[in-house]
Amino acid sequence: MRRAGEHSWQARAFAWAMAHATDPYERWMAGRKRSLLGDLSGEVVEIGPGSGVNLPYLPREVRWTGIEPNPCFHSYILKEAARLERPVRLRIGVAEDLELEDASVDAVVGTLVLCSVDRVEAVLEEILRVLKPGGRYCFLEHVAAPPGSWLRRLQCVVRPVWSTVLDGCRPDADTRVQIARAGFAQLKWEEFQAPLPVVSPHICGFAEKGREEA
Repeated sequence: MRRAGEHSWQARAFAWAMAHATDPYERWMAGRKRSLLGDLSGEVVEIGPGSGVNLPYLPREVRWTGIEPNPCFHSYILKEAARLERPVRLRIGVAEDLELEDASVDAVVGTLVLCSVDRVEAVLEEILRVLKPGGRYCFLEHVAAPPGSWLRRLQCVVRPVWSTVLDGCRPDADTRVQIARAGFAQLKWEEFQAPLPVVSPHICGFAEKGREEA
């Protein structure tokens, strides 16, 4: 992932591409996102919200804060928020350091984020830290294909070029294992195949912080 606040041509190009070229994927994921995000409430923090594609699925009463390291996305988020006529709070920052108080949010949302962060374990620790007891982490991520499969081998081969072009995204990121080991009290997800080349294996679900945890 690039440094927070970077305005390089790569950051601008990536923001433009993600804002203009992902409509088919978003239409395909709409049902899952509606189910995943439609019943959230209270204080919701979204890490890496990109162009704001998840805002339409969140209830209007949600108090949404987006933490997006690429400032070139911010105008797209604000435009989407204005279209939906909903207030938002937007910060430049990274998921490894959320700069929020302990146990202060009801839910954390992250879609297609963990594939591009440098320290996944640190991100998950931060999510657990800021969630209230019983709070929910909602995720949708592409994940590594099964070990030994032809697709896993392809993901490893293309990773250097893929990561350079797609802002640090790792097609072979095995984030399902890291989420499972993060220490959430409850974990529920589904695995499915998305209509994408190379990164078709996906997971979608949620993890909850234990109610006894401070």
